[in-house]
Parts: sequence; C-alpha cells; structure tokens
Amino acid sequence: MKPFIGITMGDPAGVGPEVIAKALTMTEMFDICKPVIIGSYEVMKEAIKICGLELTLNIVSDSFDLEYEDKSVNVLDLGNIDLKDLVRGRISEKCGRAAYQYVERAVSLAMDGRIKAVATAPVNKEALKLAGVPYIGHTEMLQGLTGVEDPLTMFQVDSLRIFFLSRHVSLRKACDFVSSDKVFETVVRSHKALVRLGVEDPVIAVAALNPHGGEHGMFGEEEMEHIEPGVNRARRAGYKVEGPVPADSVFYFALQGKYDGVISLYHDQGHIAAKMHDFEKTVSITNGLPFLRTSVDHGTAYDIAGMGIASGTSMYEAIRLAADYSRYY
Repeated sequence: MKPFIGITMGDPAGVGPEVIAKALTMTEMFDICKPVIIGSYEVMKEAIKICGLELTLNIVSDSFDLEYEDKSVNVLDLGNIDLKDLVRGRISEKCGRAAYQYVERAVSLAMDGRIKAVATAPVNKEALKLAGVPYIGHTEMLQGLTGVEDPLTMFQVDSLRIFFLSRHVSLRKACDFVSSDKVFETVVRSHKALVRLGVEDPVIAVAALNPHGGEHGMFGEEEMEHIEPGVNRARRAGYKVEGPVPADSVFYFALQGKYDGVISLYHDQGHIAAKMHDFEKTVSITNGLPFLRTSVDHGTAYDIAGMGIASGTSMYEAIRLAADYSRYY
C-alpha cells in the first residue's frame, strides 16, 4: 500500500512551493506514495502557474485519507497566507510564522500515525526569528515538537550516507568536539539509524580530522588520542567500524560500497563530499524521531523565488527517500 507522505511547503516567499510542484511532476512520484502538501492552496496554485505546469489541485482537510485524489496535488490548506500580501524573495514575519505552522501540523499528523513520513521544503532562519518562533531551524523544531533530545542528521546521495559528529559550530570548536566518547557515541547512534533504515549489519567508517589521518602524530594528534580509542571501544562493543580513514578517500570508498555509512567529524567535511558528488540529489534525513523526516539540502533561494527556474530534483529525492524508508517505520 502506498504511504501517505506529508510535504511541508516551507517559506511561502522562497522556492519551496515551486520545487514541490516540479517534484510532483517527476517520474513515478504518484506510483510510490500518496503526497499531501501541508501549506497554502493559493500559493501552490500560483507556483504551478509560475512553473508553467499542468497539475490538478485538490483541497483536503484533516480527513485527507477520505478526500485524497490520486494524480492530483492534494493540499491541506492552513489558510495562513494571503497571496495579496506575499512578496517573493523577501524575508517576512508572516511567512516565517506560516512555515513553522506547516511543520507543526505535519508533526501532529505524523505523531498520530496519519502520515508515514514528512518531507520538508526549506525555511528561512531570519523569518522564523522575526515571527518569534523559538527554534532556529527544522531540526530544532522537530526536537522541540517531539520531545526528542538529540536527533541525528544523515545525508544521503546515491549510496553514500554521511553522519555528523558535529554540525553547526565553528571549525575551531568542531575540533574540540572530537573526543573518544563522542566518537563512540556517534558510532553507536549511526549504527542504530542504519539498522532502522533497513541496512543489515552495517559497516561504518570514521573520517580522520587531519591530513593523511595525522600520520602517527606528524600532522596532528587527534587521531591517536581521540579517534582511534573511540573506534577501538566501538569494535570491542561489537560494532563493525573502521577509522580513522583519511577524509580525502573515505567518501569515495563509501560510494564504491566499502562502507554503509561515514561519520564526518564536522559540518563542511561531509557537506562538501555529498554536494560535490551530486548537489541536487543530496537529501538530509533526520533520524531518532518517532517518524521519518527527509529534507532538501538547499535553502529558500530568495534570489530566484518566483522565477520558476529552481530545480525540483532535491525535493523529488527527499519525497522518494521518505516513501522508500517509511516502510521501516
């Protein structure tokens, strides 16, 4: 049976509505899931027009399982955006509040089991702040709304899966985050996430921090003092893990099938690897929630909002992976 996937529209002034509209026209989308957009009917109608697409819109209520029309763009309209006041490409308090309300409703539906997964279009942190939303982004919203203490982010592009030991901290602080305890903890959490996503007996690699894996202290001692002890502890606990593996090769090896997942030690180490392989197909997956959440890995792109030129590929991949992985939830 095809799963219901909730798609939050994101910031109405950004490219979210356009990339969703484009994604829903791509190959086999309606064959793999029942997408339900949580957002604004009027904004989606305008986005379809801007993109020059031919799609049928269907307004649904919270009883969308009874009102759903296959091959149509089904919209759960929250009625919180007036199209006359919408200025695309501009940070707005109203749009920040609306974007949060879409996520809030999606979480409620997912927690009630009404939808199997949530795929999110981008929000803008400044708009959220203007609206007084007490969270700086999607991960923090999901954490607060579900009560999950520390969700785990995973990037996926093709067969490459990347976890992060640290993310939104400075590079200087990220180096201080590298400890044997943190390495061990991230291996354990990554293993659990992979198993939940259907990967049997996963093999995980931990990226090195320094050039050439530190060369036994020649280029840094973090590998010897922190990473190797953390990896060895994980091995003794029964996990299949290798590392530290030099960062200039570990992601390539994972793409070749040697590893099921790679632990990146800081934000850009993993982001660069994924996006250089295929920027548009990179998808962010939030693990550890009561439900599955996927997301595009790009922002609101205010500079091109309303032009109909934003690519729907990442949104398509986010919805596709949500549908695929939802069978394990």
